Amino acid sequence: MLIYKNFTFDSAHELPNVPEGHKCKNLHGHTYRLTVYLEGEIDEKLGWVMDFNELKRVMKPLLKRMDHNYLNNLPGLENPTSEVLVRWIWNQIHPKLPLLKRLELRETPTSGVIYEG
Repeated sequence: MLIYKNFTFDSAHELPNVPEGHKCKNLHGHTYRLTVYLEGEIDEKLGWVMDFNELKRVMKPLLKRMDHNYLNNLPGLENPTSEVLVRWIWNQIHPKLPLLKRLELRETPTSGVIYEG
């Protein structure tokens, strides 16, 4: 069974490694939409793969670090492209979520990245 939960956070960043003149070199922000997918067997007694409240509890400290923050200041996010950011998020939460299967990170309604570890 594959379950998922959506999260939203607002963050600012700049991409220091893009060429001069590229609009993403300038400080700007996004309303990121993160979908966390977990895969596992249904617990026959409880009837679920994982309690969504437990997933929210695990995600809360990380979301607090990113929300309304400048991503470039977080260790490991000196060049916070969506690809780098989603891999960084994976590395932060995977030890606490062994059922983690996939992350989908959208930086705009039409652009994003999917990461499966």
